[in-house]
Amino acid sequence: MKNWLLHIVVNAVAIIAVGALFASVSIDGIGGALLAALILSILNAIVRPVLVILTLPITILSLGLFLFIINAITLWLTDLFLGGTFDIDGFGMTIISAIIISVINLILNSLIKDMKK
Repeated sequence: MKNWLLHIVVNAVAIIAVGALFASVSIDGIGGALLAALILSILNAIVRPVLVILTLPITILSLGLFLFIINAITLWLTDLFLGGTFDIDGFGMTIISAIIISVINLILNSLIKDMKK
């Protein structure tokens, strides 16, 4: 449970960073980012595995690059669920945002892992 909450906070930080980088990504404060991170976490636990299985042939043919599209789809679904609280303009921007959020999550999670040692 503790790790899941930490992951949500790290995800919220990444979402805030993307919102600060791009004008086409809007977030209503820290609460909106935490809510978006929570919804994204739930979607990653429920919807993402189904999408990965359904698109396995495409993912294999693209050597795993299609996983970026799957991440963008879960981010887009988060945008749909939250409406005005979290908004990304266009699917292309959603793909870019998903990639940047993944990179920021990777960096922050590795820093946290190093601090725990």
